[in-house]
Amino acid sequence: MPDRTTVRLGEYESAALEPGQLTHRDVDRLHALQARGCLTLVPDRVGWRLKADATVGVLNLDRVRLVISPKFAIPGGQLMSWLAYALGTPVPATPRRWATEPDGYADLVAAALLEECERLLREGLHRDYVRRRSIEPVLRGRLDVVAQATRRYGQLDQLHVRTFDRETDIWDNRVLGSALKAALGLTSSPDLARALHGIADAFPHAPTPAAALRALDRTRYTRLNTRYRPAHTWARLLLRGGGVSDLLSDHGTTADGLLLAMPTLWEAVVRRLGAEAVGPHGGRAVPGGSGIGITVRGDLGNVSAFRPDLLLRFPGHDGAPATLLPVDAKYKRYDRHGVSAADIHQLLTYSSGYSAADAPGAVIVHPQPGSHARRTLQVRGPNGILGVIHVLGIDTHTTPAQATAWIGSVLRCS
Repeated sequence: MPDRTTVRLGEYESAALEPGQLTHRDVDRLHALQARGCLTLVPDRVGWRLKADATVGVLNLDRVRLVISPKFAIPGGQLMSWLAYALGTPVPATPRRWATEPDGYADLVAAALLEECERLLREGLHRDYVRRRSIEPVLRGRLDVVAQATRRYGQLDQLHVRTFDRETDIWDNRVLGSALKAALGLTSSPDLARALHGIADAFPHAPTPAAALRALDRTRYTRLNTRYRPAHTWARLLLRGGGVSDLLSDHGTTADGLLLAMPTLWEAVVRRLGAEAVGPHGGRAVPGGSGIGITVRGDLGNVSAFRPDLLLRFPGHDGAPATLLPVDAKYKRYDRHGVSAADIHQLLTYSSGYSAADAPGAVIVHPQPGSHARRTLQVRGPNGILGVIHVLGIDTHTTPAQATAWIGSVLRCS
């Protein structure tokens, strides 16, 4: 990795950059990321002012290595457990060695991939039958009669053969080799870099990262390769440059980095929290969220639709019909200031569209480091209550399991 100046800042913080620190290519890449809401780059009197939004991770530019650490909601030591929870994959044990490193997130994901790849090597890599054409001194497999006759003209000192052998050079392993190579360019820990380099040669590589990603998208898991799922999860993050599952996909940005959009992570966390919390109490998440959503017709342009992040269904009692509860994830400091008017209007629309007419309600779930909290907003009009909005603050210093139990008890009483 070329020598770069390291610039460190937290999410929502800014830093000044000198004019010579950014190349024209860097400026183009940063503006592309700005268009995706990851950061803001504006010129100032002496150079550039770079401001991080709700994005954390590492970004390698031509002359600058940008490190953005989580500050607002989830502390660095807890980020891995919440990320693993959102992805539905086990929390790795080995990455805790790098939990306090300055580059946090990138090293943690690289170490998680390393741990899973080491486990796969200990258990033995998956092999599958691969067709090959080769020239051998003795007959193996089947003789390629056409090639033998047209290329060797009947000579038998070299045989053109077609084999069908079980090998490790398959896509399940190739994507991991490509991800290990990508991780080497992101980590700053010498020990971690050595471990990644030492294991990378044990895996075959895909021709390009794009080919590896296409293979991951085509992968179907069976009893033969289901043990690869956690390793592929971390590989997908590294090869895509960050994001939770496929929610933050590549839109042509070529910057070398690993960036995680924290609002996307929080939405994934809330969807799983809500679905798991209400299950023991008879509720369930509606598959596909809210179906077609709430639609707007008759305006200029196309028909628009919007839906909550999560829609929960509760069974009715004593013959009453089932009820729906819309839940929306907000990555905002609602532990420090009131709910915005725009969010109140949004949740009122959800409650009107999904909840029972005689008890309109909705839920906002936001991160609140240090403690769980709950408050209730009553929205009244001239003719009575328009809706009730429950504002739930989830303690991100605790474990996801503890947060699940708390939110389940609250939603049961709502």
